[in-house]
Amino acid sequence: MERSLFGFIIRYSKRDQLRIVPFVLLTMVVYYASLDLPKTIINEAIQGGRFPEGASTAGFFGLELGRLEYLFALSMIFLGLIVLNGWLKFRINTMKGWMGERMLRRLRYALYDHILRFPLARFRRAKAAEMATMIKDEVEPLGGFVGEALITPLFLGGQAATAMFFILYQHWALGLIALGVVGVQAFFIPRLRKRLIVLGRERQLTARALAGRIAETVDGAAEIHANATSNYERAEISARLGKIFKIRFEFYQRKFLIKFLNNFLSQVTPFLFYTVGGYLVITGGLDIGALVAVIAAYKDLPSPVKELIDWDQQRLDAEVKYEQVMEQFIDEQVAPPEMQALVESPQLPRGGRLRASNLSLLDESGARLVEDVSFEAGLDQHVAVVGRPGSGASELTQLLARLVQPTSGSVELGGIDITRASEAVTGRCIGYVGSPAYLFPARVRDNVLYGLKHRPIQERTYEKGAAAERAFQLREAERTGNSTLDIEADWIDYEAAGCSGPAEVEKRIVELLGVVDLEETMFELWLRSRAGDGGERGERIGERVLEARSYMRERLESLGIRDWVERWNPAEYNRNATLAENLLFGTPVRRVFDVENLPANAYVRHVLGATGLDELLLRTGHKVAETMVELFSGLPPGHEFFAQYSFINQDELPQFEAILKRAADDGLKKLPEAESQALLALPFKLIAARHRLGLIDENFEARVIEARRHFAAHLPQALAGAVEFFDPARYNSAASLQDNILFGKVVTGQAGAGERITKLVRELLDDLGLRPMVVRNGLDFQVGVGGARLAVADRQKVALMRALLKRPTLLVLDQAAAYLDAASQTRVVEGVLRERKGQAVVWALSRDEYAQRFSVVLVMERGRLVESGAFAELKRKTG
Repeated sequence: MERSLFGFIIRYSKRDQLRIVPFVLLTMVVYYASLDLPKTIINEAIQGGRFPEGASTAGFFGLELGRLEYLFALSMIFLGLIVLNGWLKFRINTMKGWMGERMLRRLRYALYDHILRFPLARFRRAKAAEMATMIKDEVEPLGGFVGEALITPLFLGGQAATAMFFILYQHWALGLIALGVVGVQAFFIPRLRKRLIVLGRERQLTARALAGRIAETVDGAAEIHANATSNYERAEISARLGKIFKIRFEFYQRKFLIKFLNNFLSQVTPFLFYTVGGYLVITGGLDIGALVAVIAAYKDLPSPVKELIDWDQQRLDAEVKYEQVMEQFIDEQVAPPEMQALVESPQLPRGGRLRASNLSLLDESGARLVEDVSFEAGLDQHVAVVGRPGSGASELTQLLARLVQPTSGSVELGGIDITRASEAVTGRCIGYVGSPAYLFPARVRDNVLYGLKHRPIQERTYEKGAAAERAFQLREAERTGNSTLDIEADWIDYEAAGCSGPAEVEKRIVELLGVVDLEETMFELWLRSRAGDGGERGERIGERVLEARSYMRERLESLGIRDWVERWNPAEYNRNATLAENLLFGTPVRRVFDVENLPANAYVRHVLGATGLDELLLRTGHKVAETMVELFSGLPPGHEFFAQYSFINQDELPQFEAILKRAADDGLKKLPEAESQALLALPFKLIAARHRLGLIDENFEARVIEARRHFAAHLPQALAGAVEFFDPARYNSAASLQDNILFGKVVTGQAGAGERITKLVRELLDDLGLRPMVVRNGLDFQVGVGGARLAVADRQKVALMRALLKRPTLLVLDQAAAYLDAASQTRVVEGVLRERKGQAVVWALSRDEYAQRFSVVLVMERGRLVESGAFAELKRKTG
């Protein structure tokens, strides 16, 4: 990457800049002609200078024209010059815009490419939010400046020079006046703006630090709440905002002062022109047409001069921003591009030994983290690394996984020095799981397959319009130095996983779920998650679930507990479901019919009004609010009533107290719309059998059933796909698997009903052989940002599956099971070692007792390898 902005611009956009230059030069010719032509129109056509006394016509390009015809001909030429000049500017601006966007794309890609090649130690000093802000926001103005960098000074400078030459050509005195004022502007304004550059730099740095601090607040939200330091955080952010405010205040004060001076100088010049020019016209030193042309020319002169001064300011700002960004991204230890080059079939070690020779690692302060570690093990052995925190065990695993480069020493894997090997080799032959592991915000399946996506295996075929779009994207990627690899291709290397295709790799993933003790979690996730339609595997989920629904009903009857589940019936009100579920009689597919959105939904309000249910619900909401306020007042936070009656949380109590007071004073009908909606939202969450507030009687139920029918019968076509209605003969893809099988609600008040019914559902799925299908669909679970929707222990297990699936020559694990409980750790350790029988594993253990399951044990202390050998031998020697 170029260290200077103009070096970057010239290197990558020189050809595009040169293509615009002819258009800029042509605008100068057109501009001069458009300045000179008005003088000709005034002097020769309007004042008749082209028509001597007695002459009624004059020659014009071989034609004899009268005065009016001559005037119209010159005016049409002037109009043509205006149109041509406008088209040229449009063409120049379009080309500049394309060039700027291409250069911005190139710059962003280059910065992201550098992030991918940073050493891991660099990420300990950098904040993710600041890096994202730099690539997304801070380089944004640079893209716009690239198009302006060379063409704008050429265009504006040429325009100003043309106007200045024209004025000088008309009269030297007027030219000197214009030149003097422009000189004063060009000399003083840039010097006054130097302080603005410093303030702009400070503004950018403080804004970047603010973004990083806000990200820290988000990451540390749990600690802030746990330690009651929210007010300290508010004070800290307030101080930062105060500093930014002071910088911005001074910035704008100076900016508008400069603008005032610039405008003043621009307005003084016409005064001098009218005074001096008028004197010259009166004394015969200048004709009136020339004076009008000079004034018109100067009218256009301040704008390019001002814009040139602005461009110089923009140039300085852009150079400062570019240098600041480069300071953060240029790292002497960044991996060379060839280290991450695409390799079709790299040579991988398959046999031999793992050999570490004199491995040492220093941190940035020069402290030794690992010191002269040497050992050797076969690639069919399991090696345990044990040691207290700070012993260097974790750092040793990172060295063996080639995540950090050793300060000295080497690591050989099957005769290949992996400290010098490319990532195409290490990424395939080494699997690594750290603690905590990171998961990408995608499905569980996508995270497991991530380790197989080294290169495109099968290119995608495009047709017609898609092919043209792909060709366009490919050309632009090549032109901007971006990757030309197709993200839509099939990137999954099935062969690396020992599979022939998608079906086999799916089967292999399910096997690994058992290895890492994650199968039950996947089963549970899909049992309670939205079922979907089988996705890309095309499984006949609907038929199998309807079959299970029928069997479930029979099983409940045979056990005499049929009434433990209140089934959905279109003619009856389900007292174990919410009022919202009873009204919709279906499951929302989109958020438009979520329970929180129902009070404000226009169609729902129409249905309530048409069936006369709106006033009844409003009164019911008022009664619920009165009951909740009376019940919750004075209760401590976290009281069980807040969970049982989940209408109002403690923070909302003051709001509803105010609403109730206003309703008592003014009446329910005079409440503001927002407050009416707040009351209307409460009864939608009512479950008659659970909450037992005595507000839903038979008449109320009948009104809701009437509204239910109206809702379904008049649902607009635009909302037809927003809710999936309950039907005993249809599978509901918007509901969970368990809800589909039960086709109803577990009754409230029956002791142990929920646990018993869930157990029956699980047993039924096992009996029908549906467990594998459920587990496979559980892999479609979205894990959230960083895997946050999964427990930490489950994230570790998914990461273990990712490493195991690619069948690495060496599997390196750093405290990979540390977040698991003792029983789970035992199952996972045994499962992984059994899966890797006869294949190399190096595992930095969190519990020393597991070391007896390994053939070789390395004992680390203060960065040194103090003991190595078999577990029994070491125990006999030192205990």
